[in-house]
Amino acid sequence: MNKVSGSAAAAVTDIPSGASLAVGGFGLSGIPGVLIDALHKHGASGLNVVSNNCGVDGRGLGVLLAAGRISRVTGSYVGENKEFARQYLSGELEVELTPQGTLAERLRAGGAGIPAFYTPAGVGTQVAEGGLPWRYAHDGTVAVASPPKETRDFSGRTYLLEHGIATDFAFVRAWRGDRHGNLVFRRAAANFNPLAAMAGRVTIAEVEELVEPGELAPDEVHLPGIYVQRVVELTPEQAADKHIEKRTVGN
Repeated sequence: MNKVSGSAAAAVTDIPSGASLAVGGFGLSGIPGVLIDALHKHGASGLNVVSNNCGVDGRGLGVLLAAGRISRVTGSYVGENKEFARQYLSGELEVELTPQGTLAERLRAGGAGIPAFYTPAGVGTQVAEGGLPWRYAHDGTVAVASPPKETRDFSGRTYLLEHGIATDFAFVRAWRGDRHGNLVFRRAAANFNPLAAMAGRVTIAEVEELVEPGELAPDEVHLPGIYVQRVVELTPEQAADKHIEKRTVGN
């Protein structure tokens, strides 16, 4: 039951090129930056990443992106990364954009063993009708477009079918965790972390504070250890190394 890995490098060593990877975080809040950096050093490439966004230039998933390690991204927001836009528009990167709430439910459904579900989000748009450019050709034409999605009416309202997401691996960051993998997230850092953890077949959590089993009260646990296979304890310096995208100072 002791799921603690000796280091971030040891925790990611079996991730192969071409693996699918769910990553928690929203912007730079709650991103598993230590695990991302370890994977960058490990050298896996051709990664299929599922995350709300792809970090920013030089931080988070932006590190893997700049190194050309990511081949496909499923996400809902991409507006803070110039390299992301360059790779997408030049045909180097395949991108599946999905409504944010739909992405959250696809991850949760995948983790719960639900293969698909119906949602009204996206009905009447290209999300449902197809034709969104997933990958561009080098000449700027659309090389791969999204397919149309199945729709069905319930109680007089139209819904479209979305598929759950399950990935080979998942990276998350938690505020506190124990050796059994039970995790507690703090404030905004909760965001997509619990959902990404559920979706991964092998989930690796970096934790800012590692405690012994029994120190976390059952009702304060946000994610039970059944969803976590490996735990990496951060150093105080790693735990304190947090960044924001845009600083706003009020008078």
